[in-house]
Amino acid sequence: MSVVIIGTLDTKAEEIGFARDVLKAQGVDVHVVDAGVMGEPGFEPETPASEVADAAGTTLEHLREEAGRGEAMEAMGEGATVIVDRLHEEGILDGVLGLGGSGNTSIATAAMRTLPVGVPTLMVSTMASGDTEPYVGARDITMMYSVADIEGLNQLSRQIISNAALAMVGMVTNDPDTDIEERPTIAMTMFGVTTPCVQAARELLEEKGYETIVFHATGTGGRAMESLVEEGVIDGVLDVTTTEWADELVGGVLSAGPDRLEAAGDEGIPQVVSTGALDMVNFGPRDSVPEEFEGRQFHIHNPQVTLMRTTPEENAELGEIIAEKLNAATGPTALVLPLEGVSALDVEGEDFHDPEADAALFDALRSTLDDDVELLERETDVNDEAFAEVLAETLDEYMRDVD
Repeated sequence: MSVVIIGTLDTKAEEIGFARDVLKAQGVDVHVVDAGVMGEPGFEPETPASEVADAAGTTLEHLREEAGRGEAMEAMGEGATVIVDRLHEEGILDGVLGLGGSGNTSIATAAMRTLPVGVPTLMVSTMASGDTEPYVGARDITMMYSVADIEGLNQLSRQIISNAALAMVGMVTNDPDTDIEERPTIAMTMFGVTTPCVQAARELLEEKGYETIVFHATGTGGRAMESLVEEGVIDGVLDVTTTEWADELVGGVLSAGPDRLEAAGDEGIPQVVSTGALDMVNFGPRDSVPEEFEGRQFHIHNPQVTLMRTTPEENAELGEIIAEKLNAATGPTALVLPLEGVSALDVEGEDFHDPEADAALFDALRSTLDDDVELLERETDVNDEAFAEVLAETLDEYMRDVD
């Protein structure tokens, strides 16, 4: 087993050397990648900083003498990514460990994010107790807060670095020794307000012999699903909850970006899509909602989450966007509409019940959708068990036709 350590040996050699020694004491091979720019390394790494810079298409001399800190960090991140990818392809990388402050956290996690999900990655960082989304993205990177700065070895840093190294040993040497049945894998998207639908559809699909992976449609969830589709991990998609597009269009906090709803179509795998939670845009606490939205209809989901009802105009635009995404699909695609409500808050008697807004969404979808996309409409709300059955049965039919 081999672990790659990414660190700046001009400033953190003592700490990185300690982590290396802990790993080696457990019988794990270590490959150190030096991401330091300004000074000489405290010890000789397996991959020197000059090779990292070369891999980024520049030179260490240029980064030292002419580049600013930001440019240097970006270049070393690009170079470390190339190095890590190559080591993984060569089969000599079983996990990646990083140690550092904001600079090396940016460098090391850039390389970690290119690895397939499931490859152990652990970042010991001074930044790990704050907003880690820029570092983690949609990958399974483990972040460990260093508590104190990573500057010298002491009773605290030794314990934390040792814990991190031993955790990495456990991850790269772990063999669960269990037989895993290979089954077609279905990705699903869920929000709290579409949970009954997704749970019922998941149970139906698993009874039919599929493995299911449910993604929380919080921006990173949608990006993670799209990424795994691109990697070939997913065989079919049941995209119940396309709410991330409402945040992308209107300016909420849970956008998955403009490429959402493209991966399954690009890969040509079966997909069944619905309009789950397109009645809402997500914000943080109520006082964090931008002033431009004052006067809109809100629902306080909890003290940290404020939901805003989408308007008929926004729904019409969402319908056009989603239809165009589905029109571009190269594989079997269906759109299933729940005409009595797209979320638990959109049914009669609840805060976001708005037949005019729903009608604008559905009309835009109908008028923009190509004939190649199967359109199914049901006089139920999204969380009706009968609606879940339509979703599951339609996707199962597509999957069997592909086989």
